[in-house]
Amino acid sequence: MTENLEQCTVIGDEDDPLVSRIYPAPEHPGRNAFQRDRERIVQSRAFRRLAGKTQVFTSRSSDHFRSRLTHTIEVAEIARAAAAQLGLNEDLAETLALAHDIGHAPFGHAGERALDRCLRRHGLSFDHNLHALRIVEHFEQRYAAHRGLNLTLGVREGIIKHSRDYKAEAHPALAEYLLDERPPLEAQLIDLADEIAYLTADLDDGVESGLLEIGHIRENITIVKRCYRSVQEKHSGVEEKYLFHEALQLMQNVLTDDLIATTRANARAMGAGSLEEIRRHPERLAVFSPQAESERLEEKRYLFDTLYTCDSLEKEHDKAEEVVTALFDFWIGDPEELPAGYFEEIEDEGLPRVVADYIAGMTDSFILELYAQVKRAIRR
Repeated sequence: MTENLEQCTVIGDEDDPLVSRIYPAPEHPGRNAFQRDRERIVQSRAFRRLAGKTQVFTSRSSDHFRSRLTHTIEVAEIARAAAAQLGLNEDLAETLALAHDIGHAPFGHAGERALDRCLRRHGLSFDHNLHALRIVEHFEQRYAAHRGLNLTLGVREGIIKHSRDYKAEAHPALAEYLLDERPPLEAQLIDLADEIAYLTADLDDGVESGLLEIGHIRENITIVKRCYRSVQEKHSGVEEKYLFHEALQLMQNVLTDDLIATTRANARAMGAGSLEEIRRHPERLAVFSPQAESERLEEKRYLFDTLYTCDSLEKEHDKAEEVVTALFDFWIGDPEELPAGYFEEIEDEGLPRVVADYIAGMTDSFILELYAQVKRAIRR
């Protein structure tokens, strides 16, 4: 077993089935298949709309808070660094990180929950991974010969499976995505890179917003306390906010290094010698160590109790539910008010799914604008 995991990586050459596309596409002499997919994603409208979608705080609150777009860039940096240290396919890992949130609805998780509740009244559900697949396969229209971005199988599989496993019997339409097998390590890394990025960023934005206090964070989050103390020992007398920023960076590095070391150790322990063995393993190998996982859960509970459910954000969540639900019900009741392109989809997809597709693609500002228009129209 080598120190790194080159023998377990996605090769990505022209004979690799993971670089196959739905429609034939000529190769490019200067870019590999996953690099081309990365550019297709970055140039997509769905990717650009991430700039106007909530991460934790609405983009209207401050120019300094993360949006879905800036969060995505941070995840991509972590994922690529981890893949490089493990000897995995950096281009695939980066591409999956850049695509991992394009299926999210406006208003963050609050908007997604509201949209899911609306759909469940019609026997359906909303899943941002599966919606992301619909985006790249159907909604993006940038080519004369076909709909969708025509991404490789490896990227499409990773979009679906990077954060969870789906049962094949529950999703027969997704049979080509190897639902009975684990995803490659490049895809497994994305969910943990996402965790590292938002655990760091949400503390930073929480303090910037005034909703969290550095002293309280240090008292209640073990890993932050440890990192802050380490930074403070090297920079005595420095203002607290600068020590805190550096402690957060140290925490991010600690968690990233732990993910790399634990993934490598897990692969070594099982004697992994190929991607096929990674796929057949009953559990994912890209995980945190028990200590890091315990500290991650402690921080996540802290953020839930002190930030995500605080009064000011709960008011935003209530507003998100009001807006999403009202617009969903409006178009269910009057589908002819949908844009022509969506109205034409109703026969194939059914009205509830089409309405959800329309809402899911909106930015925060656009959905608020439409909500105001609908309210004015109803009053008349």
